Amino acid sequence: MPPYTIVYFPVRGRCEAMRILLADQGQSWKEEVVTVDTWKQGSLKSSCLYGQLPKFEDGDLTLYQSNAMLRHLGRSLGLYGKDQREASLVDMVNDGVEDLRCKYISLIYTKYEEGKDDYVKALPGHLKPFETLLSQNQGGKAFIVGDQISFADYNLLDLLLIHQVLAPGCLDSFPLLSAYVARLSARPKIKAFLSSPDHVNRPINGNGKQ
Repeated sequence: MPPYTIVYFPVRGRCEAMRILLADQGQSWKEEVVTVDTWKQGSLKSSCLYGQLPKFEDGDLTLYQSNAMLRHLGRSLGLYGKDQREASLVDMVNDGVEDLRCKYISLIYTKYEEGKDDYVKALPGHLKPFETLLSQNQGGKAFIVGDQISFADYNLLDLLLIHQVLAPGCLDSFPLLSAYVARLSARPKIKAFLSSPDHVNRPINGNGKQ
């Protein structure tokens, strides 16, 4: 039986970065898909610590909050930098990813039609810090921190992939980020996952907007 279980809606949402991480690390996991009707019944929601999904199970450990899940897997699978300095930088990057993801979620679910143009115009300013970080690490030819992949790389990759759907060409003026996405997406297990029916057929968001 797979050691990990993801309990979530039938979307990529806040779990796809974790799925990419698990796939790349050769880990197996179980999906418990929650329909909107099941969620509206209320019993599952009331059992969740913060009244929200995703829920993640690792043996007898149950976690809520998607970034806590990523950090847990980072510690468990050696994806948290090689020392405390790198771990702190990984945390910083992941917090930056979360900031932009929250902006994206707000756009998708609250103001997509009227807000998309302004969001896309502001996007270069939000992407520039990640380009800068890459430029400061081995000329952008490695990972976002250090010379080994971290959980923040998977989170950033997912964030960049969904923004390429929202705004094709958004990385055209960021050569290091463009190469970074191509390089990570070409890792054999990530490439296989990104081309799998599970990923391709899973909507990015729950309202059809992307």
